[in-house]
Amino acid sequence: MDIRHFRYFLAVARHRNFTRAAEQLGIAPPTLTRQIQDMETELGARLFLRQPRDVSLTEAGAALVIEAEATVRQFESAQRNAQRAGRGDVGHIELGYVASAVYSGVLQKQVQNFAAQFPDVSLNVRESPMASLPNMILEGRFDLGYIRCPLALPEGIESLRLNDEGFVLALPVDSWLNRLPVINSMHLQNENFILPEQVVGTLQVAAQGEFVPKLGAQPGGLVAVIALVSLGQGVAMVPESVVGHVSLPNVIYRQIADCQATSWLALIHRRFEKSPAVVRYIEQIKHSG
Repeated sequence: MDIRHFRYFLAVARHRNFTRAAEQLGIAPPTLTRQIQDMETELGARLFLRQPRDVSLTEAGAALVIEAEATVRQFESAQRNAQRAGRGDVGHIELGYVASAVYSGVLQKQVQNFAAQFPDVSLNVRESPMASLPNMILEGRFDLGYIRCPLALPEGIESLRLNDEGFVLALPVDSWLNRLPVINSMHLQNENFILPEQVVGTLQVAAQGEFVPKLGAQPGGLVAVIALVSLGQGVAMVPESVVGHVSLPNVIYRQIADCQATSWLALIHRRFEKSPAVVRYIEQIKHSG
């Protein structure tokens, strides 16, 4: 027996008539009769008492109705769940991010939009070191990642460019630079640079000022970088989005007048992604503009 037999049996039990049940099922009455007879043979019990105009359930048939209804419901539920998983409506996503994705608001907006549209897809969202995030996606430890580019990506990883933003200089409040009404790149040639994970701002401001930067520590995330600035260990070129979001004692943010350095957030993913839920997330970001 298969699920079709249970559906046939339930249709006859509901209508108490083979002809009406066959019409509902879209099959010929003799075909339906043979299918029920096959069930009775396999079960070794009569399911219906045949009468001239209708049928009634036997004791065995009445007992089977309850189990058959439960079986059909479970099968249909499993079928729907499998179809939803295949479409990406259900599933799980491991998502990594760098801190500036939070400061810019991009992460919150995109994750919340996806969660609202696909509430049955669970997301585990974790901060991760940017340098290791692309390889962790390749290895399957993450499915998606928000990073700050430009960044060289390994073979098999692709990126979607999101929002662009410039850089600001984080410096101690008592720095001599704060006495200048305007800070230009050349003023930074003797400064010690604390390095964030994305160093393009540091390198570009040095190129603009035509000096070789004095490189200090690279402590990790942006809060750690700005903490060292707060301790007076140097200055740092950080994304503009930290202004108003990371406020530490003894730190001020200033624009560099002649520096046009920019970076951008990007969503990175495996080139040949197979998970329907992850593909759904990627497609949503693409279509959101």
